Amino acid sequence: MDVLLNQLVAGLSIGSVLLLAAIGLSLTFGQMGVVNMAHGEFIMVGAYTAYVTQQVVTNAGVSLIVALPISFVIGGLLGVLLEETILRRMYHRPLDTLLVTFGVGLILQQLARDIFGPRAVEVASPGWLNGNIQLAGATIPFNRIFILVVAVACVGGLAYFTSRTAAGRRIRAVVLNRKLAETNGISTRATDRLTFFVGSGLASIAGVTLTLIGSTGPTLGQSYIVDAFLVVVAGGIGRIKGAVIAAFVLGIFQALVEHSISISFGKFAMLILVVAFLQFRPQGLFAVKTRSLA
Repeated sequence: MDVLLNQLVAGLSIGSVLLLAAIGLSLTFGQMGVVNMAHGEFIMVGAYTAYVTQQVVTNAGVSLIVALPISFVIGGLLGVLLEETILRRMYHRPLDTLLVTFGVGLILQQLARDIFGPRAVEVASPGWLNGNIQLAGATIPFNRIFILVVAVACVGGLAYFTSRTAAGRRIRAVVLNRKLAETNGISTRATDRLTFFVGSGLASIAGVTLTLIGSTGPTLGQSYIVDAFLVVVAGGIGRIKGAVIAAFVLGIFQALVEHSISISFGKFAMLILVVAFLQFRPQGLFAVKTRSLA
């Protein structure tokens, strides 16, 4: 029983990382039909931001907190740059955007190697995240709790933003029906830039949290990009609540399979689970409801 509880805790941790990586991707994919393979590199940018911040602010506890908003801004600006220079001409052309952003991702990886070197770097964990607590027989590390808290805070903040602010409601309107939103005076160009800023910024926050559980290298994001797409597709394109449910279900499933068989088979089993699920519900857990006849 204790082993099962520990795997559930590990699954929640995996789900938290998947959620942080996927919620921004869900916005951009759902709104613009962009398959952004460079999204993993925005995760990598966030991790390196945490590393650089710690070189400046040597107190590990303070640098981690400072790195979260800084990474959001840096990742967001890089996302806007990518959208403004390349992707704005390729909306709803998934294959073209996949190929282009894959190339952009390779360029960003090489830049990381040129700046930081080919070897992985380490970001020191704050002292207040060392140790763990015992709960109902399960051992829960403090750093995993922190990642879960960050994920919940990001989802809560994004939900509030999209439902309670004018800018957020404009994003929802464009996701539901771009043409109708334009006829109602909504600037879809400005909305697209904002969406890419938010989505890319959230990916960079995911990178900061990943420094708590592993080293940082140029290919860090590649380990999560495919899983993030699986979460987006299984949850329903552009649906935040679907991404939340899918991330934690797939995270727990992967943790249980990894414990029972192997780590590599865990990722394979997660892919098979998503493919099988989409055979019965191709629109994902939640479909976007719209009156569009297109």
